[in-house]
Amino acid sequence: MTPSPNTTLLIRNARVLLPDGSFQSADVWVEGGVIREIGPNLDRFRKAEASAQAEATPTPTADTVIDAHQLPLLPGVIDPQVHFREPGLEHKEDLTTASRACARGGVTSFLEMPNTKPLTINQAALNDKLTRAAQKSFVNFGFFIGATSENLPDLQTATPTPGIKIFMGSMHGDLLVDQESSLDRIFATGTRLIAVHAEDQARIAERRKEFAGSTDPAIHSVIQDNQAALNATQLALKLSKKYQRRLHILHLSTAEEAELLRQDKPAWVTAEVTPQHLLLNTGDYEKLGTLIKMNPPIRSTHDNEVLWQALQDGVIDFIATDHAPHTLAEKGQANTTNPADEEASATTVFLEPAQVPSGMPGVETSLPLMLTQAMQGRCTVAQVSHWMSTAVAKAYGIVGKGSIAPGYDADLILVDLDNYHPVLREELQTKCGWSPFEGWNLTGWPAVTIVGGQVVYDRGEFNQQVRGRALMFNA
Repeated sequence: MTPSPNTTLLIRNARVLLPDGSFQSADVWVEGGVIREIGPNLDRFRKAEASAQAEATPTPTADTVIDAHQLPLLPGVIDPQVHFREPGLEHKEDLTTASRACARGGVTSFLEMPNTKPLTINQAALNDKLTRAAQKSFVNFGFFIGATSENLPDLQTATPTPGIKIFMGSMHGDLLVDQESSLDRIFATGTRLIAVHAEDQARIAERRKEFAGSTDPAIHSVIQDNQAALNATQLALKLSKKYQRRLHILHLSTAEEAELLRQDKPAWVTAEVTPQHLLLNTGDYEKLGTLIKMNPPIRSTHDNEVLWQALQDGVIDFIATDHAPHTLAEKGQANTTNPADEEASATTVFLEPAQVPSGMPGVETSLPLMLTQAMQGRCTVAQVSHWMSTAVAKAYGIVGKGSIAPGYDADLILVDLDNYHPVLREELQTKCGWSPFEGWNLTGWPAVTIVGGQVVYDRGEFNQQVRGRALMFNA
């Protein structure tokens, strides 16, 4: 359901996060999915205005009225890196379950990656995803075009897309582009944003041989080590500078990469970090085992601290989840109950770690994880919103998103910062049905999520009729 031009929404009595980072107690008036006015007593103003125009005219009111009771109103989260598995891998996730998880987590827009079946490497595959999402997605959507060594023309013409995704490592098949000559051709051609998964495939291959046979899940962080990430980031940065090509570095994970960018980050380069690379470390393998196997891997506590500082300083621009679900059976933990329960066999592994796919879910928990950090004094609520919405919209040129201001789309979330609630498996909407953060007691859970002026999630209830729209990008 998309809003009609005359559909109206009034949010009363909210603490509205304004573009300058301040909060204002105000009402927000929405028409046709777009924010029209922000200010005090908007409903009374409109009633008085109507009465002055014609005493006989019935007093107008909004189609939907929400009393926020002074809850903070934030721009909807834009998650710029997710893997939603449709088409081809729907047993792990699909656009319905994933977008419902988004709505519960306050994510009102997502950018999805090309490693589905078939791969998103041409206009036909992109069109198929756009059609599927228009029919199924509760929130707004965009899809990357994936680079191969052979599809250079498609990379320039496929539309609409936020950019080109290159897997420099941690991939196999057509989407692996690890030769500098092939990478150079892509960077040299066109102007579209290039987003890289930066790991050195050659180094990874050698270290897999060196550590073959290990049954310790933590060996993943040893094989795909900090140097493998740094090598690839250095190469991507070199090519970006050579052609002054817009570059985005996905899921930055190491202190070395952060310090590289601190010393040498051109204006056209951006980077992101995930909550798991800020909040988890290699010590968590003991409890969570293969559940936290991901690419690039979880790092050390030192990496955590340097990444946090880089985010605070603007060296890292924003946050993404890299939501990449797999079933518990695929993770080798099909019989696990609660990985946060010390009495449960959370680290029981029924597959060799090398057989276990990398990735974990994240869209449902990213905002409360970060807002909990804000409540603990690590950052501010305004910073979290900037990192998870405003900065993402700016980096990708996403039209009409990322701020609460007249003329912007009404993608909004009311969050509860007064109460804490644990991550519970039975409440998760993601199809995979688990989270590495299960049991964490978090605040900032969305009470209400609004997409295009329509309430899609309200305190545990979903509006099954709401559908998001395809995102548009200023090239």
